[in-house]
Amino acid sequence: MLQPSEIERVLAVMAHPDDVDFGAAGTVATLTDAGVEVVYCLVTDGQAGGFDHTIPRDEMAAIRRGEQTEAAAKVGVTELHFLGHMDGSVVADLDLRHDISVVIRKVRPQVVITQLPVRNLDSTYGSHPDHIATGEATMAAVYPDARNPFAFPGRPLAELEPWSVDEVWIPFGTDGQGVVDITDQLDRKIEALMCHRSQHPDPAAIEERVRMWWQGIAADHGLPEGSSAEAFRVVDTR
Repeated sequence: MLQPSEIERVLAVMAHPDDVDFGAAGTVATLTDAGVEVVYCLVTDGQAGGFDHTIPRDEMAAIRRGEQTEAAAKVGVTELHFLGHMDGSVVADLDLRHDISVVIRKVRPQVVITQLPVRNLDSTYGSHPDHIATGEATMAAVYPDARNPFAFPGRPLAELEPWSVDEVWIPFGTDGQGVVDITDQLDRKIEALMCHRSQHPDPAAIEERVRMWWQGIAADHGLPEGSSAEAFRVVDTR
């Protein structure tokens, strides 16, 4: 796993607003504190999320963009790209591969953080179809699309210089490859999550649940008692 001193830029590509905060906001805060530039790319606006039936879906999209922008600022991120694909309808097609590849070529990251591109039968919520499709499209964008100078001729990608990503980090990895101690960043991670007010009918309950969750990840990877951690599957894409 590349260390912050080896990284200039990181791009997080996620399906919905709040996905990056659940999976990686503590690590993001650690990176930005170390001087690494982190950029977010959100495939959808999360129009299908929330619990308030009185909010029109186009209004929900605007709300969630605002919430994600606020949450990003909590962990030192100020550049966000919203691709505008429809929540609940994401497919890993050529259009999505193209759109993600454009962002990769613009940002030129050493590391891309994205979602698991296959279904995990032990995690129903983690295996939302949008997550799987985003992960698959991002992996295809990393290789071969973003680095291939002949990809998507005649489309906007072809106007940008190719770029090769060194590593992909996939949150909630269980193999111990990439474990980041976020104990000192946990409060900022919680602050980022709590910015997604439209998604939390019981904020206190979600905070208690996720604090235990990240402490459990730390314990599973042998960190000292009371620690919190995020874990990643690290894929070498050089």
